[in-house]
Amino acid sequence: MFSKHEAGNLIGAAAYDQHGEKIGHVAAVYLDKASGEPEWLTVRTGLFGPRETFVPTARANPRTPREIRFDIGKDTIVAAPNVEPDGELAEAEEAHLFRHYGVTSSERRNPTGLERTGRPADGEAEEWMTRSEERMHVATTTEQTGRVRLRKYVVTENVQQTVPVSHEEVRVEREPVTDANRGQAMSGPELSEAEHEVTLHEERVAVTKETVPVERVRLAKERVTGEQTVSGEIRKERVEIEGEPEPGAKARTEVGAER
Repeated sequence: MFSKHEAGNLIGAAAYDQHGEKIGHVAAVYLDKASGEPEWLTVRTGLFGPRETFVPTARANPRTPREIRFDIGKDTIVAAPNVEPDGELAEAEEAHLFRHYGVTSSERRNPTGLERTGRPADGEAEEWMTRSEERMHVATTTEQTGRVRLRKYVVTENVQQTVPVSHEEVRVEREPVTDANRGQAMSGPELSEAEHEVTLHEERVAVTKETVPVERVRLAKERVTGEQTVSGEIRKERVEIEGEPEPGAKARTEVGAER
């Protein structure tokens, strides 16, 4: 058993039988007019087209706010008498359903059976129904997406550079003896031996290397801000009131619908 508020929160909940097999979803709650307590649930089975099947709350056991399990098999629920979920449940229809599910008088909320008539006494506190809805909250988290490393290493490459170099070579110069140079030519002995030595030079290429700084490099992080659209589904409860039930009938209330 459960309260009216608990039953209202089960609208749209998944329904399972005693073996854990899914039957469908809770579509509506039928309240006893005299006590205002939930007496029946309708389960939209979807077998052979959309159909709502009545199941007594005495056979229901809520597992979570979005899941309910009945203590009977799926076949029993599917084979229940076909009663139109038109907002009211007549006494004859209720009695037929109770017999089908084997619900005894002691299991019903009203120990007097089907005689449920009358209204709450004057001054009796009215029951309030809480309508809830889901709200979506979006936040951001910082996660590591990668690592970047700055590393330097040495490579060797060939470099060519052309530079001018010079060297000295020996060239023999001859000139005839003339009146202009006769004095110089006759300044030495007439016949003698002599040597004349010349030192030759040449330029050689000398290569030296030096290390000089040419650039500074570092890693820097910058934050780039963009926009991302987040979408999700949220559920809201809706309240629907249908008609004024006849005396002795069960009133149907749509407490919410799963979106």
